[in-house]
Amino acid sequence: MARARRNKSYRLAEIYDRRSREVPFNAEVAEVEVDNPLALDPGEKIVAIRSVRGDPLGRLHAHHQIDEAQYRGGRAFQNDWETAERGPQAVDPTREYVDGARSREPVTESQRQAVLRLNRVERELGTDGAALVHDVLVLGLTMDQIGQRRAVRTQRWNDYFARRFRECLDRLALVYGFATKGMTQRAERRR
Repeated sequence: MARARRNKSYRLAEIYDRRSREVPFNAEVAEVEVDNPLALDPGEKIVAIRSVRGDPLGRLHAHHQIDEAQYRGGRAFQNDWETAERGPQAVDPTREYVDGARSREPVTESQRQAVLRLNRVERELGTDGAALVHDVLVLGLTMDQIGQRRAVRTQRWNDYFARRFRECLDRLALVYGFATKGMTQRAERRR
């Protein structure tokens, strides 16, 4: 009996290529390098695709409009905001229903530390800078939407908000320890 012919070579490296070949027509994605969860050696990286559609900070980083320190500073701010926020909570169906009133949960130490860091960030950024960072990083607004909320709709204002937001990200990188004063001064000179 004749042996089956192979038209394609099977290399081991191609077996674990799990990147999506087809994305929806309205998807906004970027390639990012992450740690390989299946790696045998620590520190091995793979390329993954992430959605940047509802993530203004991720979009700016993917398009190389902000650097790694600014990106990490923004992510640290978002993490502190999520930790400190005590918004609506889900109803626990395992607890006995009495009258709908729930006892107040105590503030944890991580929440207290996050609030202290957020207070420091607000002092560093000022009122306008803190509001701008909140609008972009927490609410996910674009510069155009921020201008509409503040009743200024020209391109010049959008450019101002974008430049001011990058300055705030520089300050966040300093506050959270992802950059030093010398790094931010060199970055300002390059612009």
